[in-house]
Amino acid sequence: MSRALTVAGAVGMLVVSNLFMLMAWYWHMKPGSFIGRQPLWAVILLSWCIALLEYVVMIPANRIGGEAGLTVGQLKIVQEVVTVGVFIPFVVFFMGEKWRWDYLWALLCMVGAVYFVNRAR
Repeated sequence: MSRALTVAGAVGMLVVSNLFMLMAWYWHMKPGSFIGRQPLWAVILLSWCIALLEYVVMIPANRIGGEAGLTVGQLKIVQEVVTVGVFIPFVVFFMGEKWRWDYLWALLCMVGAVYFVNRAR
């Protein structure tokens, strides 16, 4: 498999892991959600179970990305861009918060970070 496809697969896996992460961290805060009405210990337990799924996808994604030639710094910055890129639709569409242009500016700053991490190559 080509390096580009391998990296794209790793990034796709990071997107999936971030969806699990966002659910684990923030689902209980959604107004009117079932999980938000549960006792804190139950929310924590469920969040840990969801976070386990995140790690089951994220750890192999990082290993695959590393085997494709990405450095730890590059993987971390890609992870952060993916986090912001997944967070924006999550917070607007799932959590019901209003769109803010600051979300776009934050994402563009992260894309700039990708440039700086990769420009020496």
